Amino acid sequence: MKQEDTKQKILNKALELFSSQGYDSVSVSEIAKAVGIKAPSLYNHFPSKQAIFDAIVESTAAQYEADTDRIDIHVQNAKQDIPVFAEITEDTLFEKVRQIFEYSLHNETIRQFRRMMTIEQFRSPKLAKLYTWRYVNRVLDYHADIFRALIAANEICAEDPQALAMMYVAPVLTLIGVCDRQPERESECLEKLRQHVRIFFRMVHSGVPKSGGNQ
Repeated sequence: MKQEDTKQKILNKALELFSSQGYDSVSVSEIAKAVGIKAPSLYNHFPSKQAIFDAIVESTAAQYEADTDRIDIHVQNAKQDIPVFAEITEDTLFEKVRQIFEYSLHNETIRQFRRMMTIEQFRSPKLAKLYTWRYVNRVLDYHADIFRALIAANEICAEDPQALAMMYVAPVLTLIGVCDRQPERESECLEKLRQHVRIFFRMVHSGVPKSGGNQ
């Protein structure tokens, strides 16, 4: 097995173990055994279990950015996406949300990482802070920046951008959590997601003058 292949397999197996048992409960020896190598050989690729964890965080962030780039959603860069959301239709907005929703649920690496972080946020202040940044603050700040730009362009109603971001994002995160715990409810949650996007879209566009000054 090539060195790079072994390194990726270590990350994959470690994430699988961390997401099911928790970081503290998994030893380097267990990771090595799952990969099919001896513990000393694992140290040729990573100096510690913490280094493995850090590499997982970095690689999943890079994967998420690359994958969401294909649907023009870059949580790392709101300015890049403002033109995408300007004058967007209700159906197009739902399609983008649906793609992110299904990707979050069905991409095995992203799903396992979220599960791992959900567990670890209660065991480590450092990981709790990372969880809050990755799944709450970063997402809210991104959408607040989008809404702030749309308000300035008179595309949506002039309300507090952070409050709009909370109203928009919270139901999506809630429905992902429901599906994580009860995957059989995915169809139901998708319909609720559709209704959420419909209501939110019509709410923020109500009372906004259309092109030419028509109400």
